[in-house]
Amino acid sequence: MNLKKPIMVIAPMANVTDAAFRQMFVENGRPDVFWTEFVSVEGLLSRGREKLLVDLWFGEAEHPIVAQLFGSKPEQFEEVGALIQELGFDGIDINMGCPDRDVEKQGGGAALIKNPALAKEIIRAAQRGAGPLPVSVKTRIGYERDEIEKWIPALLEENIAALTVHLRTRNEMSAVPAHWELASKIVELRNRHAPDTLVLGNGDISTLTEAHARVKESGMDGVMVGRGIFGNPWFFSGRTPDIREKLTAMVRHTELFEEKFGAHTNGGKGIKSFDVMKKHYKAYANGFDNAKELRMQLMEAKNAVDVARITKEFLEKI
Repeated sequence: MNLKKPIMVIAPMANVTDAAFRQMFVENGRPDVFWTEFVSVEGLLSRGREKLLVDLWFGEAEHPIVAQLFGSKPEQFEEVGALIQELGFDGIDINMGCPDRDVEKQGGGAALIKNPALAKEIIRAAQRGAGPLPVSVKTRIGYERDEIEKWIPALLEENIAALTVHLRTRNEMSAVPAHWELASKIVELRNRHAPDTLVLGNGDISTLTEAHARVKESGMDGVMVGRGIFGNPWFFSGRTPDIREKLTAMVRHTELFEEKFGAHTNGGKGIKSFDVMKKHYKAYANGFDNAKELRMQLMEAKNAVDVARITKEFLEKI
């Protein structure tokens, strides 16, 4: 509530918004709030919790930062709330929009859109467990069709701190343009049911200028950006880097990833596969002459040393 509006935040994305990725934004242009990758509450209460805690690593410079959780059992959200407090997070966000089949099979993510009663129970349990931490929700406009008139008020009735709405249905995935025409209606529902809840829009935001325009036309309190931040840690600064700066940042990102999760960790096996970085190379090495050839070489890289060498050789030619 103390943040200056419009509020600009990073979307939680599995195997994307890890500690290395977020550090790039700390260094090049930070959002108003960071989000972690989404993590299973059930997993955090299991024997395998140590592996999942990696997804909740963060640095002091990332405050304010929100931990995003998914699941379908209210008691687990209440129990994990204490852990999130202990880890030093600034808030808890509940994923009620992920279309991943494995997540939905467990009754979590977008499956909760079809079960408002359980969704409300989960929010209450998370609030009990969260103590002083604010609890927010990220969801979609509906499952098979637009259901905002019924679904959004059901969430707002639970006195959540913030509601982020991906402006597509679950079945639309990302195959159609986001329905920003519905954003002002969501604001009206917020004003009617929960004036103190912040509402953020999500979907198809590719530039900071576009983010500000969407806020202005809809009346929302801010925007959550997902795909638009790939390969662009300058997004929230509004700057456009040149090729050299872009590729230098790519090398820096790789070094951070290797430092935090690489082969020297976990008994030499690494905590995360180096292949996780490959999706980022497709974004960094894009939009300039011979970018395709560079990407092909980067796909063969095995470590940060390879990436630095390939990038240095490419830059020497331009």
